[in-house]
Amino acid sequence: MDETGGDGDGDAPDTATDEAAPVGADELDGDGVTGIFARESSYLDRYVQFGLASGRVLSVSFPETPDEEARPDHDLLDRAFDYLDGVTSEEFDDVAVALTVPTDQRRVLDGVREIPYGDEIDVETLARMTSGLDHADDEDLNAVRAALAENPAPLVIPDHRVRDGPSAAPPGVEQKLRSLEGL
Repeated sequence: MDETGGDGDGDAPDTATDEAAPVGADELDGDGVTGIFARESSYLDRYVQFGLASGRVLSVSFPETPDEEARPDHDLLDRAFDYLDGVTSEEFDDVAVALTVPTDQRRVLDGVREIPYGDEIDVETLARMTSGLDHADDEDLNAVRAALAENPAPLVIPDHRVRDGPSAAPPGVEQKLRSLEGL
């Protein structure tokens, strides 16, 4: 990646998104689901908050206090709470995520989405899984770590399954997610 955030070939950062159908598009607004949705989790001792636009996840966060405009009801929150309550081994792989990150980061985060529930890998393995990265190159390993740290949608993009990498979720949340999956 060059200093402009592009992939070094003169292109601007990639703004491609996953191809999955938007979540809950038939439930709310005519343009798909748009808004901020949050609900308090007693397991995490925080809120789980999703930002959605046109039915695609823009962000997942774990604030102590939700956005004042957040609404508490959404099917994605229901799924997240089934996961947090241990009811399902949720993968969230059908959830559309709007990734507006550079191409190399998108490739890393796409690889993270392939790690199954209850499995974990290390940063080197994730680099091996990522096209265009060399698992033996320190710069590429740092690029993997940077992508994990800047993950806009932890939980949906389960960076907690990368055991020696940073998570975009707060440390206490990351540990509880790992514990939930037996990692």
